[in-house]
Amino acid sequence: MKRELQGRYVTISTIGEQAEAFVPSPLPPIPDIEWPVELREKYEQALLAIGRLDSVSTLMPETSMFLYMYIRKEAVLSSMIEGTTSSLSDLLIYENNQEPEVPLDDVQEVSNYVAALDHGISRINNGFPLSLRLLKEIHKILLSKGHGATKAPGEFRSSQNRLDGTRPGNAVFVPPPPEHVLDCMGKLELFLHDDPVHTPALLKAALSHVQFETIHPFLDGNGRLGRLLITLLLCEQSLLQTPMLYLSLYFKQHRQYYYQMLNDVRVNGDWEAWLDFFVEAVIVTAGQAVETALELHDLSESDRLQISGLGRVSVSVLQVQKALIQHPISSPVKLVERTGLTAATVNKCIGHLEKLDIVTELTARKRNRLFSYHHYVEIMSKGAELPER
Repeated sequence: MKRELQGRYVTISTIGEQAEAFVPSPLPPIPDIEWPVELREKYEQALLAIGRLDSVSTLMPETSMFLYMYIRKEAVLSSMIEGTTSSLSDLLIYENNQEPEVPLDDVQEVSNYVAALDHGISRINNGFPLSLRLLKEIHKILLSKGHGATKAPGEFRSSQNRLDGTRPGNAVFVPPPPEHVLDCMGKLELFLHDDPVHTPALLKAALSHVQFETIHPFLDGNGRLGRLLITLLLCEQSLLQTPMLYLSLYFKQHRQYYYQMLNDVRVNGDWEAWLDFFVEAVIVTAGQAVETALELHDLSESDRLQISGLGRVSVSVLQVQKALIQHPISSPVKLVERTGLTAATVNKCIGHLEKLDIVTELTARKRNRLFSYHHYVEIMSKGAELPER
């Protein structure tokens, strides 16, 4: 179904020219979403896919350890859409206080994303509502270091922004003027809190993402925060118990179509086409997350079997392997901290793991060595690879 323009244009004056900025109508859409049989069935499939992912995440004992890496993969992918060149391994090397092989600002940006997501999930788990205040807190962390540190972290913009183009006059899209941002975001907050009507969680996440991207309330970081909003909302609404569903890989793989869908909603009101794309993203992504969790579980179990054949030393080696599941690129010093074993014991365990081809050394030096649980990192890095450097 196609509707009228989902908002209104207002004329803004820029240096030497005028341009048209778009102010979206508040949610929910009017008239209501239409639900043809195919869309309803796909929506139900998406809910089942989320339920399966959630059951895997709560039943598998290692999931809490896998979560550390899921969050980091999402941080890499979401930042990659914005043009960063940090891989998952670069981020893990940076978190071990060592220099990655890519620009430091890029890795800091990804690290900020991890911290921002951790903060948002922690606040929600402690009962704080998903609100403008929380979005500002998350944004402040998201832009705390790196490229966006000078772009008003934690504050709604007070100047005009644009999507692509060198100025508003030739931009692909011009979001609302700054004086409209607070009103637009205030109405989005009401929608998040089921005002004026209750909206099911998955539908709310789909609609809210478009609205946030259309308002583009910050000078920088809108894309990353808009994608974060989906996961935070599903966790707050208890559709997910753990933050394991991230759509950035799907959006990255279908980037041009994704942007086209957002624009079609604004211009034609084609919310149904957007929903079809969104729930397809959920189905595919949730399925991939389940497959990855099971693959990691199988790898972990297979490696444990190998380690168990080492005899008495296997108890200590299993402790080191467990620490590496959670932090798959680590230094011996960090492994001593995480296991409580002595440095000598940890180094012997690493030697055993190298012989079993479970870990490999990333460095070739006597001090500040780093080791990678390389098969584990390879599984988690699927879809987040960088072009050859």
